[in-house]
Amino acid sequence: MHIHILGICGTFMGGLALIARSAGHKVTGCDTGVYPPMSTQLEEQGIELTEGFSADQINLNPDLYIIGNVVTRGNPLMEAILEKNLPYVSGPQWLGDHVLRQQHVLAVAGTHGKTTTSSMLTWILEYAGLQPNFLIGGIASDLGISARFSPNHKYFVIEADEYDTAFFDKRSKFVHYHTRTAILNNLEYDHADIFPDLKAIETQFHHLVRTIPQSGTVITPTQDDALERVIARGIWSKQDHFGLNANWQCGQRDAAGQSFEVIYQGKVVGKVNWKHTGTHNINNALAAIAAAKDIGVEPAKAIEALSKFQGIRRRMELRGVVNNISVYDDFAHHPTAIATTLDGLRKRVGSARIIGVLEPRSNTMKLGTMAARLPEALAQADLVFCYGETQGKHALGWKPEEVFGTQADKVKTFHDIELLKQALVEIAQTGDHIIIMSNGSFGGLHDKLLKAL
Repeated sequence: MHIHILGICGTFMGGLALIARSAGHKVTGCDTGVYPPMSTQLEEQGIELTEGFSADQINLNPDLYIIGNVVTRGNPLMEAILEKNLPYVSGPQWLGDHVLRQQHVLAVAGTHGKTTTSSMLTWILEYAGLQPNFLIGGIASDLGISARFSPNHKYFVIEADEYDTAFFDKRSKFVHYHTRTAILNNLEYDHADIFPDLKAIETQFHHLVRTIPQSGTVITPTQDDALERVIARGIWSKQDHFGLNANWQCGQRDAAGQSFEVIYQGKVVGKVNWKHTGTHNINNALAAIAAAKDIGVEPAKAIEALSKFQGIRRRMELRGVVNNISVYDDFAHHPTAIATTLDGLRKRVGSARIIGVLEPRSNTMKLGTMAARLPEALAQADLVFCYGETQGKHALGWKPEEVFGTQADKVKTFHDIELLKQALVEIAQTGDHIIIMSNGSFGGLHDKLLKAL
């Protein structure tokens, strides 16, 4: 079958393209902004890419169009598909119907930590010799690619996003996945562009729980009020828990979280020693160990695997060190993620100066829904540089100067990346840690800054 994918360069759709190719289909696709690393990853797999959504792509005569949720009404190619009544389906539904139904699916959902926890779990199963299939919204150094599929292997780890499926299907993506082992990492308000409030997101998580069979397992943290409300609405599967006073707990640990004991049913079953930091990563690890145990991987093997886990690109990724000035890239874009990322770095570097560089680029942050939480979220940084576009697709609907008005001595606002870079170069000192936080490319600031330094 020839499949043409609209919006192929997104992390989910790009991974889906690799899976479809591995399943034996001819795959082509289109998108705006066809650039590395996703374009390179796809082209290396023999997937032909087209820039833009021109209507004349229907002349490729594919058997099926798979539609990404970046596509809206008014898109020229989509309008042509609808006008000619050509066959189309959303990415999550195609994946669920044609791939995941035959797999034991281990799905990782939650507001924060999906990519990291999915990668940890996949690496544990890989280390244990299970050769898992997977689709993750990032590239783990240990795995080298964001998606892999072979019909000969029965386990499939997927990053299960609560964002809507497509313009014609407003359910969350994860209801399509036929999940058997579910990690619900945490839950708070996000995606203000599609959800009016936290209660609406809780309903989508309830729908996910309703799709899991009685023989399946739902793994949740203790002390998460939103998830407790989700579970209170009904659960028909086995349950497991991690966190305080739970089946899976953290025992003795160092301050940064780079060494910690794993406690299972009241007994220490091993110690993880790794380069990663923060309580959030400890919880991610406990969840991944619990999910692996659900399909038969012993905790000792999982702990051994995590001690060798190299991490995810763009999750506290050290991009370079110049004159003892460290520059990091991090995907943090929600206030909670920003706060936990900075807290982990602070515990690791002690009193060294931290300079936080923030691009509020997600739909939620552009709308300003959580702007008021940013000053507190950035409290662990000594200096903050906030960048915001004043016009165009990523323009902010609020003014950083007003949000950070009382912290003018600590927070500087920029609307030009070159001026921001130059200001960083002028203020940076030996021993500084500069962490650049954005869910986009930030105009290539990381490499520009390292070169300028």
